[in-house]
Amino acid sequence: MTTGPSTTGALETSPGQQPSGAGATDLSQQLAGLDALELSGRERRGVAARVWARVWPMLSAVVLVLAVWEVVTLSGWRPEYVFPGPVTVLQELGHRLGDPEFYDAVAVTMRRAITGFAIAVLVGLVIGAAVSRVRPLRAAFGSLITGLQTMPSIAWFPLAILLFKLSESAILFVVVLGAAPSIANGLIAGVDYTPPILLRAGHILGLRRLALYRHVILPASLPSFLSGLKQGWAFAWRSLMAGELLVIIAHQTSIGEQLDNARELSDAPGLLATMIVILVIGIVVDMLFGAADNALRRRWGLDQRVG
Repeated sequence: MTTGPSTTGALETSPGQQPSGAGATDLSQQLAGLDALELSGRERRGVAARVWARVWPMLSAVVLVLAVWEVVTLSGWRPEYVFPGPVTVLQELGHRLGDPEFYDAVAVTMRRAITGFAIAVLVGLVIGAAVSRVRPLRAAFGSLITGLQTMPSIAWFPLAILLFKLSESAILFVVVLGAAPSIANGLIAGVDYTPPILLRAGHILGLRRLALYRHVILPASLPSFLSGLKQGWAFAWRSLMAGELLVIIAHQTSIGEQLDNARELSDAPGLLATMIVILVIGIVVDMLFGAADNALRRRWGLDQRVG
């Protein structure tokens, strides 16, 4: 008497055969589930490893700086009231973080920084676009833009105060003049290094003038333009700090005003705490530009990692 195949026999396959039917479907689903579980575990480990790889060098640098700072303080190089140690300064910083006036000062400074930088981006974009594509303008103003970029921001303040008195406009005037040339030069460099094959492709597709600039040249110049933006922000931030030290506006607190007040009162812990705030803001903004640069590299397939 012949019996039907058992369940085990139904799933058995010869060495040269692949499982078929419902058994094959179940097996493939199980394998896919295992693969997905393994990949998710790798991704979690990968994210944690990337975060740690990014954080530990910064933490090591902070610990090293604090250690050297403490050693210099303990050496007696300067009296404690002139050059206090990190513990005293960090305590003062913690006190300031609990003071509402501190956040008002940060808000005023950041409003000035964002406003001045936004105006500088518009001015630099217009000037860079015009100079990069019009040869007579390049010959006339190319070197002038570089010369303006190399001028110290502090040199503009006598003129700014003469034109605008002690006002917000004087500060913004110097911030724009400090940042716009770097932004314009970044765009000019990006346009200059646009691959000719992209320009030919744009011409073949019928793009001319503004359309070619918008759809081909500007996207191709984004890496250099982003570098120009980053450098422009550095100039804008330095110009703003110099402006807030020189142009004190009554009844309007700011980070620069707090720095100047600490200097006048010989408040060394307050002065160093304010300098730490200025440094931290600069680092945070630099990290934002770094994130934008990494996103651009990933989008263009340039984020190549070794190992």
